[in-house]
Amino acid sequence: MSFPVNRHQDYHAHFYFDQHSSDYAAEIREQISQQLGLFVGRFNQRLVGPHTKWSFEIDFNHQQFDTLIEWLEAHRNGHSVLVHAVTGDDYLDHTDYVYWLGEAVELDITGFEKSN
Repeated sequence: MSFPVNRHQDYHAHFYFDQHSSDYAAEIREQISQQLGLFVGRFNQRLVGPHTKWSFEIDFNHQQFDTLIEWLEAHRNGHSVLVHAVTGDDYLDHTDYVYWLGEAVELDITGFEKSN
């Protein structure tokens, strides 16, 4: 796990938060949508998919990569952010193609089939 490197066409970032930081996370989510013009997913105040913390998703591509990563690093305020490729292989996307801003958060990948 290392700092994000732009090696793929499409990406998701997942901004993790908890009950105590949900107001800040909601502000960040709105800023990403309004200032950066990126799609942001639902504000999940429950566990969704492989995520073991509350989160929201940001969809972006290789052309938006540097701008978003720099912006997130400057604004994440100690929050962990998962950045992963979107290749169509959920297992690889959440194991081999994973990067972190901040501390890594354990993912529950038991729902993904391992690639052959």
